[in-house]
Amino acid sequence: MSLKRVDLNLFRVFDAIMLTGSVSGASRELGVTASAVSHALARLRLAVGDDLFIYGDDGMVPTARARELAPMVRDGLGRLDEAISATPFSPCQAVRTFRVAASEYSSSIILPGLVQRIAELAPQLELRIFPYSRIDVVQHLDEGRLDLVIGWFSELPERIHRSPLLKDKEALVARRGHPLEGSAVTRERLFSYPFVVVELTGSGDQSADGFLDERGVWRRVWIDRLLMEADEDDAAVAHIAVSLPHYASVADILSRTDMVATLPERFARRLVEAGHHVMLSLPHAPQEAVVEAIWHQRGNRDAGLKWLLKHLEDVAGLED
Repeated sequence: MSLKRVDLNLFRVFDAIMLTGSVSGASRELGVTASAVSHALARLRLAVGDDLFIYGDDGMVPTARARELAPMVRDGLGRLDEAISATPFSPCQAVRTFRVAASEYSSSIILPGLVQRIAELAPQLELRIFPYSRIDVVQHLDEGRLDLVIGWFSELPERIHRSPLLKDKEALVARRGHPLEGSAVTRERLFSYPFVVVELTGSGDQSADGFLDERGVWRRVWIDRLLMEADEDDAAVAHIAVSLPHYASVADILSRTDMVATLPERFARRLVEAGHHVMLSLPHAPQEAVVEAIWHQRGNRDAGLKWLLKHLEDVAGLED
């Protein structure tokens, strides 16, 4: 295939389908009819010699060839846009959608302040927040289907850049009036009560030290030193009665039972401030974690994304 024989607009159609996962979504993204998108896709299929997308239960599923092309197409389009853009990014006038994957934690702790900032400074910008729990984040960043991911990470590929936002640590939470309230909490006493555990993937996937390896991206899926550091000589073993992929139900479960849970301290403080729960003393130094924003290296040339990152860092700094 020679670029001399291919209309470059076809690659914008390809990119829009990758982003939205459907012909109708691409048509809305590009401001053209669904028929025009279908015709453009047919022409590109012929030029590339591959189906590129096939119909699936969740929309248009990219082929292996499409996944291979996606990061290069997105990077090339970004370079073209940068080359022909005559004006700098203007927040008050910009019309754009940013696609961000964030955990329930990040959505509740950081995003409200960011949304307030955007509403004040860039009212025509839109945020689309996707669940962090089951997304293959490195693939989606490579393909340009996400602009940012906010979460807990360890090892990252070199092409994925990162910025620390805030630190948090584990806290032990139970209902007000729990038998452990106001007393010294030993490991043995604590393990006599069942645990509620929040494991962010909701899959039961095996993780190392609370991190899950996802194609070279190590992301934290739970924060609980007690359960991570089992002592072979210790007869006390924690009973995990409930495992959840989210934090929303934890407060109510704790209120109705003698179960205990280790939660990020910022979440724990909110429960305590509501008046129905208490933080218990931990029988060890708390596990700490750094919440970070990560993005693909091509984002370093994106003035709009750099603007968003700056304000995300500012807002998170106010929370820290």
